[in-house]
Amino acid sequence: MLGGGIEGGTSTLISGPPGTGKSSLAAQFVSAALARGEHAAMFLFEESASNLLNRCEAMKMNLRSHLDSGELVIRQIDPAELSPGQFVHMVCSIATAGATLIVIDSLNGFMNAMPDERLLATHLHELLTYLGQQGVVTFIIGVQPGMLGGAVSTSLNTSYLSDNILMLRYFEAAGEVRQAIAVFKKRGGRHERTLRNFSLSSDGIEVGAVLREFHGVLTGVPRLAEHGNA
Repeated sequence: MLGGGIEGGTSTLISGPPGTGKSSLAAQFVSAALARGEHAAMFLFEESASNLLNRCEAMKMNLRSHLDSGELVIRQIDPAELSPGQFVHMVCSIATAGATLIVIDSLNGFMNAMPDERLLATHLHELLTYLGQQGVVTFIIGVQPGMLGGAVSTSLNTSYLSDNILMLRYFEAAGEVRQAIAVFKKRGGRHERTLRNFSLSSDGIEVGAVLREFHGVLTGVPRLAEHGNA
């Protein structure tokens, strides 16, 4: 779907409603980087490190061993105790120390640390520019309001700052709630423009078949495609 993967020095926004698997998807990229011998860091505004590690282990992603070895750094951030400037400095310091992949979970939590929301884009632009210059792959989690239906939007109007955008979405089909994934944007090259089934289980993350039988998946309540028009 990503045309070969995520390029170094780029930023990726993973956006979607709560519970669609955004953090788990970012953790999968972290797990893959660690398996290649790289170093990574995750900054958590809304979830505890223990919950993240336990959830990843349930999906066969063993991040804990890399945490123990120092290859992975996880920081829980309290916006009330850390200024935006201090947070940016912390992230940049870890990048300078050798982290090649960084996850900020979430952009909404970062926004809560800002005394003035208008400065969010400025701080984020400066941070992503520095990380890009260091060749770091950055993932930012953005939580969309609503569950099913509604307009397709990217988080907090900062999508223009991201090189890539991955969208996760709930939709209803055959009496059950399912999830879909799409690549909305990729500056580094060509990418697949299809919507695919997306699921999480004890076997890990699975990106399934193209949802050709439906129209309107992004509305949350799709309809079956007419024969011959799929």
